[in-house]
Amino acid sequence: MKNFLLFLFMTGIYLTSFSQSQRILLKDWQVQSSEKSGNKGEVISSENLNKKGWIRANVPTTVLNAQMENGAYKDIFIGKNIEKVDTRPFKNAWWYRTEFNMNDLNKIFLLKFEGINYSAEIWLNGKKIASKEEVINPFRQYKYPVNKYLRKGKNILAVKVYPPKPGDYTIGFVDWNPAPPDNNMGIFRDVLLISNNGVSIEDPYIESSFKNGNYKETDLIFTTYLQNFNKEISGDLRIKIGDIAINKKVTLKKGEQKKITLTSKDFKQLHLKNPILWWPHTLGTPELYHAKVQFFANGKEIDSQEFDFGIREVSQYFTKEGHRGFKINGEKISIRGGGWVDHMTLNDTPDYIKAQLEYVKDMNLNTIRLEGFWGKDQTMYNLCDQMGILVMVGWSCHWEWENYLGKPTDETYGGITSPQDIEMMSKAWKDQIVWLRNHPSIFAWSAGSDCIPKPELEKKYFDIFHKYDSTRAYLQSAKEWTSLAGPSGVKMRGPYAYVPPVYWYKDTLYGGAFGFNTETGPGAQVPPLESIKRMIPEKDLWPINDVWDFHCGRNEFNTLSRFTEALNKRYGEAKNVEEYAFKAQMLNYELMRPMFEAFSINRYKATGVIQWMLNSAWPEMYWQLYDTYLMPNGAYYATKKAGKPIQAMYNYGDNSVYLVNDQLKNSTGLKLQIKVYDIHSKVLFAKDIKTDLPANSSKKVIELPEISGLTDTYFLSLKIINNSNREITDNFYWLSRKKDILDYKAKVPSWYYHTPSKQYADFTQLNELKPVKLSFSVIESNEGEYQVYNVELKNTTHQIAFFTELRLIDTMTNASILPVLWSDNYISLLPGETHQYKAKIKKNLVLNKKVKFTFRGWKVKE
Repeated sequence: MKNFLLFLFMTGIYLTSFSQSQRILLKDWQVQSSEKSGNKGEVISSENLNKKGWIRANVPTTVLNAQMENGAYKDIFIGKNIEKVDTRPFKNAWWYRTEFNMNDLNKIFLLKFEGINYSAEIWLNGKKIASKEEVINPFRQYKYPVNKYLRKGKNILAVKVYPPKPGDYTIGFVDWNPAPPDNNMGIFRDVLLISNNGVSIEDPYIESSFKNGNYKETDLIFTTYLQNFNKEISGDLRIKIGDIAINKKVTLKKGEQKKITLTSKDFKQLHLKNPILWWPHTLGTPELYHAKVQFFANGKEIDSQEFDFGIREVSQYFTKEGHRGFKINGEKISIRGGGWVDHMTLNDTPDYIKAQLEYVKDMNLNTIRLEGFWGKDQTMYNLCDQMGILVMVGWSCHWEWENYLGKPTDETYGGITSPQDIEMMSKAWKDQIVWLRNHPSIFAWSAGSDCIPKPELEKKYFDIFHKYDSTRAYLQSAKEWTSLAGPSGVKMRGPYAYVPPVYWYKDTLYGGAFGFNTETGPGAQVPPLESIKRMIPEKDLWPINDVWDFHCGRNEFNTLSRFTEALNKRYGEAKNVEEYAFKAQMLNYELMRPMFEAFSINRYKATGVIQWMLNSAWPEMYWQLYDTYLMPNGAYYATKKAGKPIQAMYNYGDNSVYLVNDQLKNSTGLKLQIKVYDIHSKVLFAKDIKTDLPANSSKKVIELPEISGLTDTYFLSLKIINNSNREITDNFYWLSRKKDILDYKAKVPSWYYHTPSKQYADFTQLNELKPVKLSFSVIESNEGEYQVYNVELKNTTHQIAFFTELRLIDTMTNASILPVLWSDNYISLLPGETHQYKAKIKKNLVLNKKVKFTFRGWKVKE
């Protein structure tokens, strides 16, 4: 049954806690501006409507996305084309209209709306079900009994969606990208027609309880609500979890809603010995259980629901310095994550989401942070459960700043301050928690981002948190605040723009590797040339101009100036876009790797770091490990390298080499191989060190000595050999005798996002590298749903083959085939070295295509 449901999910019938027989997804709609169609809901929801000018919409969809899918607004993500979109039509309300047939009205039918932005009137067959004063806020969910409105045969449902206004708590993208022209107005989550035979099972939930750190036993606690829509009824509530079967007699009075709680005190089956635990993928296997809940009466099934859940415990600790850390099933975890955002038009498909989460796992990240309850359905959360990716989810700072919210805000509490807003947002908080709480991947609910909730609001959040789900961490803010809950124990001190590698090791004031940094990073991540050419018109490709800046962030981040200055100072000024794009990947890699490595080396003085950001909502140059085209950049592979389960790392702060074990098992019989090369590929220092490495630890192995003969630019090669004499990982650094020096005394607008440099490392001697020719072979194989390309690269020269990008292209278009999972990329080969690499691509992406392997590097050629 589980595999069958997964199949339904992947083919568009969304996997949730409802079985297919009880729900109809209302997907086929038409939309039209109320300015053209008129405002009378009784007409729009009747058969007397003139349908001329209406366009088809596949709900969930925003108004803008529906128009784009019908051919309007082409190429709006190229250049500044999005500014040409006329926003006036989106100032008016828009009608959504659908028709569906009903043949059997002998059941109870409920109409559920999981997300409308921003407010709406709902009409069914000429009758108003709800007003815009009632249906308001995108994060509220609404369910209505509709039997009295339904009729046999054709039924017509119409929803008049009103756009968000300044001051509304709408979906927002803060300073990450331009606001969508329609401000995401529309029915952006599912609309469902749900049926039962008189009693509905509402919001079933299973939590696990452990005692005294004993993970060999657990007690399951099952809760649900039963809603009776008819006369008094007695029946059996049945719960099946694997081999566990429970039956409880229940009597419901006419119209009664009853909360049911089942524990091991009454049902010994709910006490599990040796439960199969859910783990993040970096620590173990994300095992899931499947539950089926049914209510039977008078010999027939009245209602049923099915869902997956995981057995795991989330706990917290605070370091002696007051920094918050997290444990999963009693084990400390070094949080490594990135900030997730949905596409600007909220049109992410299941395949697109899955490809991104496969990237997350491939990069050895264990967490995504959602600043906002993203997702047009639960696809992302289901996949995170299955793939073992932790999710930190909560409200966005979009509502905490006046220039984004559109009304005055409090510097401590943000915008949610009035009694009316507090009441609305506490209900939205409850709706989101109940909607998502069965997902074991979610480990923290965040009640704020840059601010904290007002005390009156936080009291309501507390009550909801403790009533509906206290199995996760409650974070009052992603910033270092103290609220009714006490100190947050996390920090948000930047940086968000360029800082050199040494920053993460040396900084003890701001974003350096201590505590839990909830959002930070070295700033821009310019994508490879192929992506740049897709977003920047040819006439604007070079030199960098305001069109490039338009594809950066907003406000302080609407420029590549800091990134470009660092590139020029470190690698030499680029003469064309091709050179700039390639050097950008070197800078991306060089800047990203030490951030993750520093937090890993400093575990558990440093408890976690979230790269800001993981992905982008539209094609851009900033805050991304891969772009909207699913093209990884240099920072992607730097992140992957830094997160290897066992890795050797160079500490820029103390000139030492560390070993890190990110696993929950000891690693013994290791050999660390260290080599230092000058710019001419001559070995200046070599040392092998045998060592063991305890589980979940960091260990300083050696401080590098003074080495005579170092050139201005030199190289450090680190390799780990296991007790079978097999290389299990490598790490290659390019270093400079001219050190980066931070300027903490400089006068800058805000330390919050940027610490300037008064001296830059100098890698211009890389220009002295001699050309290197590599030979290669490719063998194809199959691995489940993937076509695998096994590449062997040989460097038969006496020179280092430096920073080489590996690509698989379609020979018809010369375009990279994406998404792709490379075992490693932007690689360097030592003199005489041969290395194997693997690339995995979904078979459907290469079907009937001629695929070619190619590469390009710093003075490296085929």
